[in-house]
Amino acid sequence: MPDDTTRWTVSVSKDTDIAVRSFLAQRGMKKGDLSKFIEDAVKWRVLDQTVAEVRSKFADLAPNELEAMIDEAVTTVRQAPTPPVPKAR
Repeated sequence: MPDDTTRWTVSVSKDTDIAVRSFLAQRGMKKGDLSKFIEDAVKWRVLDQTVAEVRSKFADLAPNELEAMIDEAVTTVRQAPTPPVPKAR
């Protein structure tokens, strides 16, 4: 494992364990791929929760008003000067 990882101890039901390991095995993945699978699943869940939270905060906005806010933000970002990219050594 890379040095920038953290070890977790998690508990799941026996059914979940069997389902995930069967899923990985059917796709030719090995035991070590479980960590990568869990990391990907957690990232997707965090993204899903974040998107749901943001959507709920803008739920009362009219679609055209939201579109105008997005357009304004995109325009502002596109007009901002781009920082120089460091040269490779």
